[in-house]
Amino acid sequence: MAETKREIERKYEATGDTPLPDLTRVSGVSEVVDRGVMELDAVYYDTPDLRLAADALTLRRRTGGSDAGWHVKFPVAAGVRDEIRAPLSDTLPGEFAGLLRSRVRHREVVPVVRLRSARDVRHLLAADGTLLAELSVDTVHAERLPSGEVAGWTEIEVELADDIDPALLDAVEKRLRKAGIRPSAAPSKLARALAETGPEPEPAPRPGKPAKPGSAGAAVLAYVWEQADAIVTLDPAVRRDLPDAVHQLRVACRRMRSAFKTYRKVLDRDVTDPVGEELKWLAGELGVARDQEVLDARLRARVADLPRTLVLGPVMARLRRRDAALARSARHQALAALDSARYLALLDTLAALLADPPLRKGARRDAHAVLARAVHKDHDRLGGRIEHALSLDPGHERDLALHEARKAAKRARYAADAARPTLGKPAKRLAKRVKAVQSLLGEHQDAVVARAALREFGIKAHGVGESAFTWGLLYGREEAAAAAAERELPEVWARASAPELTAALSR
Repeated sequence: MAETKREIERKYEATGDTPLPDLTRVSGVSEVVDRGVMELDAVYYDTPDLRLAADALTLRRRTGGSDAGWHVKFPVAAGVRDEIRAPLSDTLPGEFAGLLRSRVRHREVVPVVRLRSARDVRHLLAADGTLLAELSVDTVHAERLPSGEVAGWTEIEVELADDIDPALLDAVEKRLRKAGIRPSAAPSKLARALAETGPEPEPAPRPGKPAKPGSAGAAVLAYVWEQADAIVTLDPAVRRDLPDAVHQLRVACRRMRSAFKTYRKVLDRDVTDPVGEELKWLAGELGVARDQEVLDARLRARVADLPRTLVLGPVMARLRRRDAALARSARHQALAALDSARYLALLDTLAALLADPPLRKGARRDAHAVLARAVHKDHDRLGGRIEHALSLDPGHERDLALHEARKAAKRARYAADAARPTLGKPAKRLAKRVKAVQSLLGEHQDAVVARAALREFGIKAHGVGESAFTWGLLYGREEAAAAAAERELPEVWARASAPELTAALSR
């Protein structure tokens, strides 16, 4: 089973003769203990075109030291990475293959660099013996594979211990700088080895057309690229079950699909529509997990808000049993989708589409005019959906119509978001107002979904002789929440449809 460790560290240039300052003069450091020298031997793997390194990912198999095994590192922020570890084996762990699949896809990972290091370790301890940080002086020998090009250097690495304030690293760096020791220009040993032994990784190529800056095609493709990058980046986050990862991946799918529809004067829908259907499929497979998360949180909060005297029967126990069973099933479905050939084909299709985008004549036109018209059109479409929904009597048909209006609100908001780099503050203001409409319609839809679940709970409780009172009470509260959202909608929409908002887009 793989384990994850948050790695917070800084690297510094050094030579074999670089003297270390007295680090007990750093506030909080009481003692510096020499832990001796360990020999480390690591082989780093990547695709032949260095796709992992281009995204600042590291995959290695290391022997020696206390953490021998397979390691994969994902960047979090400058100097911060999540290191996932698996036991030493001869072949790449299957879990790691999954984590890297969105970037590697059909490519083979091969050895690209071998690093052999002599690591001279010192522990920085607090007065009570707590480990604060580990400082190591690493003498590194790098060999590029398979060319055999070599390089060597010495560096100082300071890694923060778990649950220690990162301000300690600032204090240590201050002492090192006073001693003439400067931060390393390379973010990692692998990056330095690649730079000093051969061609460095290059970012994924962007499409060469349209070349004209300021064109509608350039603006829309930049946005689509952003969503494609998000899908690739969020894939391993979903596999790691990180908070909000499923939601963010679904949003990236929706944003791209929405862009294909909104900007059909720029991108040929004969090409993008089939891609949009695959994005819809992926979002749907992931949606089971996300929808379950939202419903779970809502129902638990509703029960927690009730006085204890109104909670009759094993209400929370029923919620927990259902939540656990559905959560397991939803996660299995999401991971199965990410492991499927259909998903890999979608990633390949997106890469091909962006490498040779299906641009229409509108792509060559001025971005401001094209994007403003598209945003106007989606905003008008939302207005029509809301007007239709509010013309219906309360009930099932109105609920369905409001759900369709919610979808239109998302599309209008995404259209404005995509246009923000071109249209500036007017698009930002419109997106904010439309987001308020979307949120209100989302609250209405959540209440509708919750009512259906509560009815099911009530029927099951009654069928086994339990009280259905609490389920009925919660059902009534969800009815009231939906009705409140419907009453509020005209005012929220009035703010989002103020004439000056849309007029500003065309200025």
